[in-house]
Amino acid sequence: MLNAKLKNHNIILASGSPRRQTFFKELGLDFEIRLKPVKEEYPTRLTHFEISNYLAQLKALPFKEELQSKDILITSDTIVWHQNKALGKPRDTDEAISILKSLSDATHEVITSVCFTTTDFEKTIHNTTKVTFKALTDKEIEYYITNYKPYDKAGAYGIQDWIGQIGVTKIEGSYFNVMGLPVHVVYKTLNTIADLS
Repeated sequence: MLNAKLKNHNIILASGSPRRQTFFKELGLDFEIRLKPVKEEYPTRLTHFEISNYLAQLKALPFKEELQSKDILITSDTIVWHQNKALGKPRDTDEAISILKSLSDATHEVITSVCFTTTDFEKTIHNTTKVTFKALTDKEIEYYITNYKPYDKAGAYGIQDWIGQIGVTKIEGSYFNVMGLPVHVVYKTLNTIADLS
């Protein structure tokens, strides 16, 4: 349906995330994957969705010179916001344990920003989901990290993994946003772009 509306466009997904790539396939979209390395650093003055917005836009920069008139470039970034700070991907086992202990028996926010870039405009949207974990035991945390190695995930967990199944007690907002893409908002935005073009 959406793919037919966008048949004159070339959708470029600049993400190595298999989860995001699967979401685009499930939307029935034809797209290509292009990857360019970006140092994911942001000014310390930024907070909350300002951080993910900035990083999503930063990831679009290396592509701007090469975009053609019918290209729609999509870049995104997900952060976990907890206790007034952004939790990114853990660097090692100790950091993963520390992050999950901080999320245990508490509610945090998962924020995903998506940036849509064409030769004519750039639009960035964000979506926030609140996630509550039960009190996680040290053994549960260690078991999860040993078996699932969540070093590529913001906040050191994937909600679709074992830890989400046994640990998450409440979600307010989009489940798919926690997995890395607010699919409903991406669908809506792409429909809007198709209608305008």
